[in-house]
This record gives sequence, C-alpha cells and structure tokens, in this order.
Amino acid sequence: MYHRWLDRWDERRAQRGEEGKKKTDFVLDADRAFLVEKDVKTIDEFCVLADQAVADPTFFDEPDGNDQSFERQGEWLTFPSDISTDVAENNVVWAKITESGSFDQAMVIFHHWNALSWNRRIASFFSKRRITVVEIAMPYHFQRSRPGSSHADYMLSANLGRTIQSVRQAVLDGRKLIRWLKGNGYCDISVLGMSLGSWVAGLVAAHDPAVLKASLFLTAGSLADMVWTGRATRAIRDSLEPEIGLADLRRAWGPLNLENCVDRLARPDLALQVVLAERDKVVLPELSTRFIQKLNDAGARPNILEMNCGHYSLALPPYILLAGLSLKRFLSRADRSAQPG
Repeated sequence: MYHRWLDRWDERRAQRGEEGKKKTDFVLDADRAFLVEKDVKTIDEFCVLADQAVADPTFFDEPDGNDQSFERQGEWLTFPSDISTDVAENNVVWAKITESGSFDQAMVIFHHWNALSWNRRIASFFSKRRITVVEIAMPYHFQRSRPGSSHADYMLSANLGRTIQSVRQAVLDGRKLIRWLKGNGYCDISVLGMSLGSWVAGLVAAHDPAVLKASLFLTAGSLADMVWTGRATRAIRDSLEPEIGLADLRRAWGPLNLENCVDRLARPDLALQVVLAERDKVVLPELSTRFIQKLNDAGARPNILEMNCGHYSLALPPYILLAGLSLKRFLSRADRSAQPG
C-alpha cells in the first residue's frame, strides 16, 4: 500500500512538472551543434555529423586560451561561457560555492532539468564534512534562464542541434569551473549529477582527467531513449515523433549518449557511483540497467545503490537520507582508484 501511495505521489509531481510544457517545432539546427557552415536539411545529413562528433575525441574539449575572467563575490562565482548563444543571460555562468574550510576536496553539482532552487541541504551537509560544494547553473537555469520562459525549454527540446549545443555548453562550463578549482588549490575533484545533470556530470567525468569521483543519480546511457520513454518528456516526444523515429534520434544525439563513453568512464583512476530508483518512470530502470551492463563490459565497477522509490520520491525520506549517506561513504573512500568488484 505504501508503494502505491508513493507511485501516486510521483505521478502528481510529474503532472505539476508538465505545466508550461508544450509541443514545439522539430528543428535540426545542425550549425548550433556542430559549427558547420553548410545548410543541413535532412536527418541523414545531421546524423552523419553526429557520427563524426562521436568519433571526435576533442568534441567536449575546452577551446584554446587561458581565460581568467572569473569574478568571485562572496559565495557567488561568475565567468563567461565558452559557447555564445542568442540568449545573453545564458552566456554568463553562475556557480554557488559553499566553503568547507579545506582544500582537500571539492564537489561540483549539476542539478536536474528545470531545477528551481540551489540545494542548500546537500551543500551544508558536505561542507561540514570538509568537502567544498560548488553548484553550477546549467544552461538556461537559474540566473541563466531565458526571459519569459516557464522552464528550461532550450536545454532539452525537439530542436536537435540546440539540445546538443546546450549539453555541450554545460560540459564545457563544468570543465572550465573545474580548471578554476584546480588553479585555486583544490586537490580532489568530484562531480555529482542528478537526472539530466547526471548526463552532464558523466560527460565531464569521461572527458576531464581532473575528476576523480563521479556520482550519477537517476541516470542511464541514451538520452534519446530517456526522452522517448520518460514521463517528464512527453511533450518533447510529441514534437519529435511526427518527424523522426527513435533509431534516428539515438544516432542524432549520439554525442550525448554516455554509452559511447564507457571506455573513458572505465579509466582506472575514476571511481563511479550510480544511484537508481526501481520505480522510476522518468528514467526507466531498463535503460539504467543497460548502461550499467555496458560499464561493466568496459571494465568499470561502479558502486550501485538501488532503492524502491520513484524518480521524484527519491527526494523523500528515507530514500534521500540513504542516498546521502551512500554518497558520503563514496566520497570518503581513501583509495579513490580502487573500484569495488
């Protein structure tokens, strides 16, 4: 009976999350994703460019140059994004720093899609345990929101190219922040990603050797599959489905698929944690299981925590307490390179 109540709670939360989400136009916008000058008019042409991006080891690398335009005012850090968009607010990255009094560890947090508030409880909990917490605003979130928008519709949408641009921007922003943290004396860098933020955190960890621990909450490998099957993205699927099938969407969003990064995620000096919800209707458990299997096949040995709750009810006790304690143990492990078997 309790779990039936939990499922209803998750469904009500999902219904509230649908407010303001509407069908939008399907757009390729290949020039946003791949910086090509030619006019890409077909899905096949777009997918060829996506395949090339998957094969390009530098696709998520920071641009050359040593940009020092960081401004720190109290707990707030701002700096220019290395990707310029047509939304001026989105081109300035905001991060909230909760100091721990120690430079031993810093954890960068990437929030879930459409997050509305900074995570004061997590920041307070870990900062009291000598881990500095840095929450970064993903594209089109918080201070970076598009004026007049009801949610972060430019971060994830039926615009294929802008979605790739936004996730890539989030990854480059995260890597730039990590470079600043290393330059300011922080030793061990960890990343924590939640839901959509877990895709960003996973891509950052896969491409940035400075990251030594990565915790991915409510994650899977294929972003295309998550959008196609997930409870929170029905409006996006409704916009996509008349124009593109799932097979082509998987290929188009191949650069964002963590399954294409499992070899990088399996590097021996990266410790991984994955936290899953067995009753998840947003990131279906079968998608998470497939991703974990590919990680194992690549030689990674992630620390797995599965709980009998839903996507949104992970935020309720006792689940959030169990997840927090598990994350604390994961971050406190002395041997960061020894992954559990």
